[in-house]
Amino acid sequence: MPRVWLSLGSNLDRESSLRNAISALRQLYGDLVISPVYESRAVGFAGEPFLNLVVGCQTAQSVADLRACLRAIEDAAGRVRGPDKFTPRTLDIDLLTYGDALGIIDGYELPRDEILRYAFVLKPLADVAGEESHPATRRTYRELWRDFRGEAVDLEPLVMDLNGELSNLASRPRIT
Repeated sequence: MPRVWLSLGSNLDRESSLRNAISALRQLYGDLVISPVYESRAVGFAGEPFLNLVVGCQTAQSVADLRACLRAIEDAAGRVRGPDKFTPRTLDIDLLTYGDALGIIDGYELPRDEILRYAFVLKPLADVAGEESHPATRRTYRELWRDFRGEAVDLEPLVMDLNGELSNLASRPRIT
């Protein structure tokens, strides 16, 4: 079963949306690896700050089926979709990687380019999967973070209760 990495973000009803998403992911996929939670300003629009984290799990689902499940979790959180990509949202779950898959799979490009573009994606991924290699660059996420030149965003690490477990600031994977 491939390991998948997911980026979760919210700037509306942030803590509740993320807690509910973690609970839904745990029900569907079992044990999760959960990164520290970071607060960052909204990118691409004026809005409330986001809470962001990365979650890892394993699944035998196809990319299409996995994305459908992620979309359903977003919808259950009250996600409103519109023509503008950069808008406030209760929940955004992006599939970052699917094992070592490269290219367009089930109409979705992997790995997701946001890994290399945004600190709020790469930093939490480097925290929990630092020694893993990006499928396209073959560099570790720790190396990519060390040399990061993408969208500069101040990241504020937070301690947050994720369904009875505190997100900590350690840079080691947590399986919950």
